[in-house]
Amino acid sequence: MNVNPRILILTESYGNGHVQASKALQQQFVKQGVDNVKIVNLMKEGHPFIHLLTASLINKSTKSSRMGLDYYGWSYYLTRDTKRTALFQRSMTYLGQKKLRELIHQERPDVVVNTFPFGASPEVCSSLGITNFTVLTDYALHASWLHPKVDKYYVATEELKQQIIFKGFSKERVEVSGIPLRQEFSKGPDAKQLQHKKMILIMASDQGVISYLDELLNGLVGLSQCQIVVVFGRNNEKIKLRLEEHFAAYTDVTILGFVDNMHEWMSRATCIVTKAGGLTLTEAIALQLPIFIYKPYAGQEKENAVYLSSRGVASVSSNMGELTRKINEFMTHPRLYDEVRERMKGLQHHQAASHIVNDILQRINHQVPISI
Repeated sequence: MNVNPRILILTESYGNGHVQASKALQQQFVKQGVDNVKIVNLMKEGHPFIHLLTASLINKSTKSSRMGLDYYGWSYYLTRDTKRTALFQRSMTYLGQKKLRELIHQERPDVVVNTFPFGASPEVCSSLGITNFTVLTDYALHASWLHPKVDKYYVATEELKQQIIFKGFSKERVEVSGIPLRQEFSKGPDAKQLQHKKMILIMASDQGVISYLDELLNGLVGLSQCQIVVVFGRNNEKIKLRLEEHFAAYTDVTILGFVDNMHEWMSRATCIVTKAGGLTLTEAIALQLPIFIYKPYAGQEKENAVYLSSRGVASVSSNMGELTRKINEFMTHPRLYDEVRERMKGLQHHQAASHIVNDILQRINHQVPISI
């Protein structure tokens, strides 16, 4: 039995969700006594220029999508059901192989865990006899995640499991675990925090949300007995100062900027307005925090929004009038808040990170055979 295995977690920083899932797994491994855990941003370390270029292209695509020029979304849907046809996905496979072999030679891991769909990982791990696992960080399936040499998948929902099985994978290779969250989110909502006054929390984590902040705030100010709190990602000080000046006369509007205690603010809120990233949505579900999404980006974020809307825990709006009307209706009808929170309970996996880590450790310690 390997009591202290070496774990290599591969991630990518195209959005923050993959990195946060990796940190949640690392946190759980360490908590369970496995202290040799390394997180590597594979493309950033192996090919920094290409990483910078692709990150810039993705960022520009999300901006241009607001004007109808959504080449990332087009690519996503064009390749959704066809493995390894996109140039981006091929680069993830072939460009990552050399760096990954170097990392494995250096770190000598017993296990490799992916929180991003690197085709290089199952290829290289299989050739070297290293067990590899993949953790999906969204509520929708894309072909880029699928590879016949992945030893096991951990997914958010039963629907995802069935979709992967339909693609030809055995049911033993797919586990419904939930998406791993940091420990502060894993225990669910704090009963004391639920006794709060009405608060709308707006997460302006990217330029897409920031682009409609003024319009949104103007539409929400004046709601009876309701506080509005705006939280930014990093490096948005100029926008924070501008909004503080513009809404200085409104005592019910608080512009916080960047915070490092997001869990506490989410625990206090009545609802959240956010982009549809898999990790943020999962954090909201864990805290039973009703979700409002405005014009989700095409691709995995739109599919996340569609799925959670179908389950009655997220509201998706296509224009600002619709968004403010829905929020106003929600805030003035407490029954809706209770109904959404009750539906969220059915989607919760409070100990996803623990579930995944326990299963990985059990498999490598007992060498559980994989059914192909």
